[in-house]
Amino acid sequence: MSTRDAVSDLIRGNIDAIILCTLSGGDSYGYEILKEVASTSQGAYEMKEPSLYTSLKRLEKQGFVQSYWGDETQGARRKYYRITDTGAHELDEAIERWVRVRDIIDRLLKQKGEDR
Repeated sequence: MSTRDAVSDLIRGNIDAIILCTLSGGDSYGYEILKEVASTSQGAYEMKEPSLYTSLKRLEKQGFVQSYWGDETQGARRKYYRITDTGAHELDEAIERWVRVRDIIDRLLKQKGEDR
């Protein structure tokens, strides 16, 4: 497995939290979310459309996001997504889980690194 694939796998395991975090900055539509993720990661990660929309459907079913149609006067109508209060709570918990896991991995890898 290439390094890039391994990094993408780790990120994919946190895609719901990444989307919730992006939406915590304000309502957004699919393409805009994809651009924000790429920009925030400084181009190191580009989420794929199927992953985004699969996650958004799951998050909506769980009550973490709500969708609504925009009222654009030009171009195609866009479906916007907003984080719910329940979604904001889930984001807080996801961040806590990530920090706990990161701390454990840091300790485990630091141990190995100190042996060198």
